[in-house]
Amino acid sequence: MADRASSSITVDAPPDAVMAVIGDFAAYPTWSAHVKDVTVLATDDAGRGTQARFSVEAGVFRDQYTLTYDWSVPKTLSWRLVEGQMQKYQEGSYVLRPLGPGTEVVYDLTVELAIPMLGLFKRKAEKTIIDTALRGLKRQVEAIYDPGVDTRQAPGR
Repeated sequence: MADRASSSITVDAPPDAVMAVIGDFAAYPTWSAHVKDVTVLATDDAGRGTQARFSVEAGVFRDQYTLTYDWSVPKTLSWRLVEGQMQKYQEGSYVLRPLGPGTEVVYDLTVELAIPMLGLFKRKAEKTIIDTALRGLKRQVEAIYDPGVDTRQAPGR
């Protein structure tokens, strides 16, 4: 059975700056602790990744999987699993909400593993993965965001 987890964080940067970091899949290993490698397999006409292969390690959980991305909703990046070794199902999204001078980032993730796992351990792993990703995203965006630079045309918008 697939379980859904969600969490949010506030980032001190506008949505376009946050989305530029989220959309730079190849850079994930530099700021997302569990992501070890990413290969972008396809892009759209705007140069945004539409399919990527990930290699992740989160404690005892190790997987290689491919996701397909949907950029059709403004300030939202959603995805779904194409194929994976340890996962039967994955669907998720980053939803960005302007919040004064910053951005609230809501990360939703639904995962079903191919192997059985006790619910308590699975929920803890999902929470850890989401919270670690959000903290890494916040650090990365705030480290590179320059309020004097116009981000409206940033990649991944």
